[in-house]
Amino acid sequence: MSDARPGAVLRGAVDLSALRSRGAAADAPAGESGATGATGAPALVFDVTDATFGQVLELSRSVPVVVDLWAEWCGPCKQLSPILEKVVTELGGRLVLAKVDVDANPQLAQGFRAQSIPMVVALVAGQPVPLFTGAVPEQQVREVFAQLLQLAAQQGVTGVVPTGAADAEASDTAEEVLPPHHQEAFDAIEAGDYARAVNAYEAALAEDPRDEQARAGLGQVRLLERVQHLDLQEARAAAAAAPTDVAAQFAVADLDLAGGHVDDAFGRLLDLFAALPSDERAPVRERLLELFALVGDSDARVLRARGRLASLLF
Repeated sequence: MSDARPGAVLRGAVDLSALRSRGAAADAPAGESGATGATGAPALVFDVTDATFGQVLELSRSVPVVVDLWAEWCGPCKQLSPILEKVVTELGGRLVLAKVDVDANPQLAQGFRAQSIPMVVALVAGQPVPLFTGAVPEQQVREVFAQLLQLAAQQGVTGVVPTGAADAEASDTAEEVLPPHHQEAFDAIEAGDYARAVNAYEAALAEDPRDEQARAGLGQVRLLERVQHLDLQEARAAAAAAPTDVAAQFAVADLDLAGGHVDDAFGRLLDLFAALPSDERAPVRERLLELFALVGDSDARVLRARGRLASLLF
């Protein structure tokens, strides 16, 4: 396997095959899923159920679908969902947002392996693309969606959902002016120039070390830049041949994390940390902390890995 596209390494975290066949077989009444507006065209934001998910998979063959897994009791979900809806609406039909109540739709929650919520996944040409877990800032949502649109274009998924003149006007007036370095990073991500995006975020942090949006964006773009030209089979072979080679293990851990195999990435680096002499462990600890921040400090997988790291340190 040799594919430098970000989607090639971001895919694979979920298995939707059972839901695909269930949704395709379901005979839901027209409009029940909420996926269409009054004109019959797909709405930009709609609810989806276990029974109607097959329709959403088909829609993802023409326009990227962002899936928001949420629950009524989830406080962070209530912070994130309005941001997702706002950004999707402002993109004027280039993306749509499918909302999944995990309590009411347990098969979808299981299919997406939703260990914690809010969890946001995309569908491009029927294939899942993990995006992020937890409530994240609006600027980070914008940057992730820019990467998603780039991936979708590489897959030939470039449709636009008609939104009407009123929606187009709202999109024009709602555009947010980004700080210069953030705008430069955003443009670079859309162009696939991750090195330029890294430089832009680093410049933003040099001006304001407390800029958490820049810090989050920098971590994501650094990961994409690192995996951009890796060959998965070659990386795994090199890591298997040299279990204590830090660079080789880092490469596979990056690929695992970008592919949604979070526990595998953490486990590999923790095993490496345990195997190395104490005076060689610092880079591994730093990489672990970087990946923890990418996944989110409140994520259950991060909490487990932090606990093991603490036991190895002390």
